[in-house]
Amino acid sequence: MSKVKLAESLITRSASSLLRNKSYIGGQWVASANKQVYTVYNPANGEAVAEVADMAEEDVAQVVDSAHQSFHQWRKLSYKNRSGIVSRWGELLLKNRDDLAAIVTTEQGKPLMDAKGEVTLAATYIQWFAEEAKRIHGDVLPNHADDHRLLVLKQPVGVAALITPWNFPVNMIARKAGAALAAGCTAIIKPSEYTPLSALALADLAEEAGFPPGVFNVITFGERSTPHNVKLLLDNPLVRKLSFTGSTAIGKLLMEQCARTCKRVSMELGGNASFIVFESADIDAAVKGCIDSKFRNTGQTCVCANRIFVHDSVHDEFCAKLAAAMRTTLKVGPGFEEGVTQGPLITEKAIAKVERHVADAVSRGATVVTGGTKHPLGGQFFEPTLLTGATVDMAFASEETFGPVAPVFRFKNEDEVVDIANNTKVGLAGYFYSRDICQIWRVAEALEVGMVGVNSGLLTTEFAPFGGVKESGLGREGSRYALEEFLNKKYVCMGGIN
Repeated sequence: MSKVKLAESLITRSASSLLRNKSYIGGQWVASANKQVYTVYNPANGEAVAEVADMAEEDVAQVVDSAHQSFHQWRKLSYKNRSGIVSRWGELLLKNRDDLAAIVTTEQGKPLMDAKGEVTLAATYIQWFAEEAKRIHGDVLPNHADDHRLLVLKQPVGVAALITPWNFPVNMIARKAGAALAAGCTAIIKPSEYTPLSALALADLAEEAGFPPGVFNVITFGERSTPHNVKLLLDNPLVRKLSFTGSTAIGKLLMEQCARTCKRVSMELGGNASFIVFESADIDAAVKGCIDSKFRNTGQTCVCANRIFVHDSVHDEFCAKLAAAMRTTLKVGPGFEEGVTQGPLITEKAIAKVERHVADAVSRGATVVTGGTKHPLGGQFFEPTLLTGATVDMAFASEETFGPVAPVFRFKNEDEVVDIANNTKVGLAGYFYSRDICQIWRVAEALEVGMVGVNSGLLTTEFAPFGGVKESGLGREGSRYALEEFLNKKYVCMGGIN
């Protein structure tokens, strides 16, 4: 067992049994070749939680070689055997849900109940993909000649590099790795430097589930070493696939790097989600949906409502009810405290961005209805904030805030608001509330996004394809479509069949 400096919150929840501070490569727990480490901090109090291996160039080559060698064995397993191992991994997540959640809350900051929900959803994704492994079907095509037979085979791409973010450190790994492993690929997971302990805990459970050595790998890098080592990873021709979740700017850079070896890529990048309340909306339902969408994970999700558009005729009612709901239902504090719904932001840099967006809006005429400043707890806590009088020249109209700020724009007609909602380079998610069925069809079809929530502020489920259009990325996660991201289609033309 790797020795890790434990936070008290983890000791009291027995999660220490899942804590590791070394990378998991080829079925072994490996320290950095150059013995370097970096520190993981609790965003709720700034305390050091653990020192984790900051892996070196030599380690990158080792993890790729290990995953490549294991690929040939893993791809040949029957779907029953592969599905069984993946399913057991999902079962172990559920069995260890409370301890995994404690780790997530400690290094990421979200409320413990939210962390438990994340682990449950992650297990659901894994078990969904374990079942989908049984349904990777090829095709028999019509013959173009009497003595020919035409087939399409679906085969795993190969070694998949999976680069995951800090905001959902368990679920994002499950969503990517579940699909990759079920498809027959081997996985190299590079978690965020802010949340490596969750990833390493998943590796511990993957080992227990029975993945052969080298099939499931986790390699950890600190902030300084990440750019160089990720480039080495992506320059390696043995890595045939990249799946990345993160900012649009970094996604573009990684795509450029993948182009050198023509890798398959899937990208889930930034968003700037619109949340539209039409005059026919159920206002109480819209307020609840706005709370669900905007303030989940303290506003730190890629599908959070970033721009809230409310029809002029219901604007004042909606804003009054939203402000009241925010004051009564949103409690800020450390994630282990009872009743907390809003944890800290992940870094001081994140706090600074939220402060900049609020200050910019106020300087341009917006009104702070509630919140607007750092929380009295200090540190990386920020008050849930409602702003009215938002306009398209304010920073959050074109930038993703990634924090607990809800700016409200007025609008007067459908065409106007759809045009404004679509006036962005990204297109991940969009939401709207209406009870006019014709309008529902029109707007759902008109919004330039990959996902639309109609009279609902929550989108994510293992059954549905998750992803965006425009500069929000490429490909889909979740659902049966996700496995296609990790499969090549091979055409076989057989002649001489008499």
